[in-house]
Formats: sequence, C-alpha cells, structure tokens
Amino acid sequence: MFNTNIKSVFELTQIFSTEQDCIDYLEIMKWSKVPVSPFDEASKVYKCKNNQYRCKNTGKYFNVKTGTLFENSKVSLKKWFMAIWLVTSHKKGISSIQLGKDIGVRQATAWFMLQRIRACFGIENGNELEGVVECDETFIGGKNKNRHKDKKVKNSQGRSFKDKTPVMGMLQRDGKMNAFVVPDTKRSSIQPLVCRYVNPETTTLISDEWLGYTGLNKYYDHRIIDHSKKEYVSLQDNNIHTNNIEGSWNILKKSVSGMYNHVSKKHLQKYVDEFVYRFNLRKVSDQEKFRYLLSNSNIRTKYKELCQ
Repeated sequence: MFNTNIKSVFELTQIFSTEQDCIDYLEIMKWSKVPVSPFDEASKVYKCKNNQYRCKNTGKYFNVKTGTLFENSKVSLKKWFMAIWLVTSHKKGISSIQLGKDIGVRQATAWFMLQRIRACFGIENGNELEGVVECDETFIGGKNKNRHKDKKVKNSQGRSFKDKTPVMGMLQRDGKMNAFVVPDTKRSSIQPLVCRYVNPETTTLISDEWLGYTGLNKYYDHRIIDHSKKEYVSLQDNNIHTNNIEGSWNILKKSVSGMYNHVSKKHLQKYVDEFVYRFNLRKVSDQEKFRYLLSNSNIRTKYKELCQ
C-alpha cells in the first residue's frame, strides 16, 4: 500500500486515512522492521501496547515519534502529513494562515508546525559543490520606495544593509545551491563558507568584483564579472557570468515578500533553508519531496526555542 504513487493531497488522505496508517508508515521508513531505541541503539527493544516500545538497557519508553518533529505534538499525524505535503509541494511556500485553514488548526499552531518543518529543510543546505560555481550575495528586507516617507531609511542602497539582512549563496551550474544568512559581506564572513562547501580541485569559481571575494584566486580558478563597469557576461567567454544565482535570488525575494507578511532576522535562515530545499529538489516529484523530508524528520524544535 505504501508504495502507491501519490500525486495529490486527495490521494495522500486516501492512503493515510487513519492515524495507524501514518504510524505504520513512519515505522517502516525509520526502522524498516526492527525498532531501534533512541536512547541506546544497541539495546534490545520490547513492544508494548498503543504503539509504545521499551528500551531494555535504559528502561525508557518511546515510540516512532520520539526525537522527531512530531514528538509531543497534539496534532494528529494525518494533519502533519498533509502539512508536509502542502509545504513541500507549493512552489513559493505557504503562510501559516493558509495552512491553518487547509488542515483545520489555529494559525499559531500552523506557525509552530511550519517552523518545525522548516528546521528539517536544512538537510539540503550543505552540499559540496564543484564544476562551475557562481557566488553572490543578496539582501532581504523592505525597499525604501515602498515605505512611508516617515519610515524611509537613509543611505540604505546597494550593499549598505542598515535595515536589511545579507544572505550569501553558492550555486553549481546544473546542480545544487547553498545559501546562508551572514552578519555582513566582508571577506571574513564570505570566504570561510566558500572554502567549506566549494571543492577547489575541480571548480571554476565566478563572482562579481566585490572585495569580499579578493584572494580566492589562491585556491580556485576565480573568474570575475565587473558589474561596476556594467559587465554582466564576460566578453572573452559567454559562460562566465552570475546570471543563474542572481535569478535564484529573485525567486527567494518574491517568495518572502509575496507569501509572508514579515520574516524576522532570527528566523530568516529557516526560510532560506526552505527556499534552498525547493530549489535543489525542483526537478523531483511532490511525492519524493514528501518522502525525503519524512525520512529526515529527526529534528525536534521546541516552542521555547522559537520564542526566545
């Protein structure tokens, strides 16, 4: 039954029509047919009633939701499954207000569910990149032209980010992307990320003329596009440009401004992770996106952590 091809929310609700269906599916994905104690993986496990298990070595009880984003949630797995499907299948995301209406929970509950789901999106934001890699930064925040006269911020154009948050990204041509919220766009913030995620042995690195990239030619075949001279594609080689990552930033900004009323700096990385997850899995079916997140749902976020 669980190998059935799921193509829509309706089919999802048909296949997972009961809470037990959801529990059985999670147990198969997480443990195959042999339950493993989250407290001691080497321990023998005893099956108890009501889908509970007991770890012999520690004496502690657990179930398939222990240590996952579903732990201690009063929301049914049926609603969790539907929420994950909706979040992962929507191209630009979904607001907590809309999610709450779709699955029948309060907006505050939907927001907490979304934050727990977003905490799992980071699984796609740490890829090793190679080949041709484009690097660039963008700034998330309001535009002065859209602000009331009394709320305009002086000298906030370009790379000045008094009222904005910088995000640094790396995109492999025809491949995956990584993107991270950074404190600023100095060399000390940009270059450690490049060196961590971009393979220097097989990479042509392309960036603009920003000083934050100065010195990377020591480690990479570093090509520069000088935007200050209105150069957007190299005259010597039309494959040298940063158009792909700049285009991806447009998608991120439209997603943030069009879907969410406000994104705080504190939670921005989760929204960036969500964008990267969608971008990297853009050619994958909705069913595979859903299963991929479920299989990597062992990240529990507590409400207290979100509200501090």
